[in-house]
Amino acid sequence: MEPVSRWAENFRWGGVSVLAYKENGTHFKSITRQVVFEGDPELPCQWRYFEVEEGGYSTLERHEHLHVVMIIRGEGRCLVGDRVHDVRCFDVVRVPALTWHQFQPVSGEILGFLCLVNVERDRPQLPDADALAALRAVPAVAAFIKT
Repeated sequence: MEPVSRWAENFRWGGVSVLAYKENGTHFKSITRQVVFEGDPELPCQWRYFEVEEGGYSTLERHEHLHVVMIIRGEGRCLVGDRVHDVRCFDVVRVPALTWHQFQPVSGEILGFLCLVNVERDRPQLPDADALAALRAVPAVAAFIKT
């Protein structure tokens, strides 16, 4: 891996491919992913950049691992647990292990964020009917989530 990944323009980095958000699934909309830092034995993490287009959303999911998100483009809203938060550039969002989360841009915006995770991590868990019912029991969450 090259020691420097150069900023190209428009939230793209030279030599970094723009990828589909996930390989398959229908529980997300209008989102892309770039792996900006692939990890190293001395720092076994991955730094990814996601962009969610207007009207899009990330998967409503949780993991056994913690991850940290920094907003670097636009404004949006995110679910963390049972609360919906407004987010904007340079806000940092801590998503604890086993916490339901989802990201969406506000109308007319592209929401771009860096996400830091361990290289070795578990696969996302989607909510079952009971988990969805519990999330939807909170009116603000019910109005926010997309599945």
